[in-house]
Amino acid sequence: MNPGSEVCLREVRESDLPLFFAMAQDPEANRMAAFTAEDPADRARFDAQWARILDSAGIVARTVVAEGAVAGHAAVYGPAGEREVTYWIDRGRWGRGIATAALRALLGAVPERPLFARSAADNAGSIRVLEKCGFTVTGRNRDYAPGRDEETDEVLLTLEG
Repeated sequence: MNPGSEVCLREVRESDLPLFFAMAQDPEANRMAAFTAEDPADRARFDAQWARILDSAGIVARTVVAEGAVAGHAAVYGPAGEREVTYWIDRGRWGRGIATAALRALLGAVPERPLFARSAADNAGSIRVLEKCGFTVTGRNRDYAPGRDEETDEVLLTLEG
């Protein structure tokens, strides 16, 4: 696949949720993402979280489709002036430009700025995606990361006007 080719966003469908849940079971993806659900295998908590996401008018959540198949999800959430982006791409599709194309599409659909993002400091792929989309590192933090079950360094990024 050419980087970013045939990647689009669409509304999240109920039928996407089992795929998102399956993606969240990948231990390596959880370790890389670091700041994940405390128990990714807790289906009831997963379902409750997605019900809140889909019921919230303040959250822009989209399914990432690549080459005609669900490849992950991307969202903007939080109060005005503090809104953050987040995304999850199935590990089997990493390194193919999908995250960058999906984030660019999401940023085009959500024009408000500034937007913020966080990444584990050692997650070079995610930091690279964010920087390609115009985010700059504006800070550092150390916090508990459930995906690693330990304190983890993170970088804070900002996308200005």
